[in-house]
Amino acid sequence: MNTRTPLIAGNWKMNKLTGAASAFAREFKTLVAGLMGVDVLICPPFTCLAALREEFRDTPVGLGGQNMFYEPDGAYTGEVSAEMLLDAGCAAVILGHSERREIIGETDEIVRRKTRLALQTGLRPIVCVGETLAVREAGRAAVHVRDQTESALAGLSGEEVRRVTVAYEPIWAIGTGRTATAADAQEICSLIRATIASLAGGGAAAEVRVLYGGSVKAANIAELLQAGDIDGALVGGASLQAAEFAELVRLARVRT
Repeated sequence: MNTRTPLIAGNWKMNKLTGAASAFAREFKTLVAGLMGVDVLICPPFTCLAALREEFRDTPVGLGGQNMFYEPDGAYTGEVSAEMLLDAGCAAVILGHSERREIIGETDEIVRRKTRLALQTGLRPIVCVGETLAVREAGRAAVHVRDQTESALAGLSGEEVRRVTVAYEPIWAIGTGRTATAADAQEICSLIRATIASLAGGGAAAEVRVLYGGSVKAANIAELLQAGDIDGALVGGASLQAAEFAELVRLARVRT
């Protein structure tokens, strides 16, 4: 039986100023007050972290960063370090999001370095993997995702791997309104778990949470979470509205 607690993580991307973020938090924490059986994480822009830290103080809602640099400090203008995220109240950080891979040009090697540093610093990495439509249509989705997963986790101990969350985000389903079917998502998430088992053993693989991300909303979250290897979601646009995001959290909570 799957005993992993579902995780619903909201990725706000480059949206919301501090006033809007605070208003969201005040509404959201009221809507989810008292809910148990699900972990909730919000990853806002860096500029909103301080405001949300105050709003979510003494609540179970956690904060995460959307990115970090792969060196602990130094002359890296415009970058944010792992320790800065911890100092701002973050418990986790999104790494290797498809938008950073596709737009910024982040490589598997960069994602691997960031993952290792996050773990060393005390942050829980949410490592994103996923294929483009061209890769999927060429029949290489499984190989592509397996290679990304192996690269990100290479050299980590079993204990370190247990602290990683992997998010499968098919790039063709992000912000497009297209969603992988529950069967498609389960197939790749199962592959990710098998890859983790081959790297770190079955015990670690049984503990790691594997999320799905790609046009997730209240209307499809329940079906996705019925799959045995999908332990939650990395949510984009639907996490920007307090009521819809709260409904997502509520639906994840009732997973059986």
